[in-house]
Amino acid sequence: MTEAQVLEHITSIVQRMLEDKGVKAATIEPETELLGGAISIDSLDLAMLVRELEDVVGHDPFAEGFIEFRTVGELAKLYAK
Repeated sequence: MTEAQVLEHITSIVQRMLEDKGVKAATIEPETELLGGAISIDSLDLAMLVRELEDVVGHDPFAEGFIEFRTVGELAKLYAK
């Protein structure tokens, strides 16, 4: 799966999470920070996002340990590898 495709999945998942919380969907760009940034997701939301991406993409980039990332684009790159 390409990075652009992963970005589309991330955007879709995050927008759905925000809608479920009753939060107006924000514009999500590759440089958007996942925690503490413009979008209102917390660490539990992030864990659910990572789990759903694993199901969609078919692999877990964190299987061998945590890899630091801050932005939507950095997360997409991890799953596009």
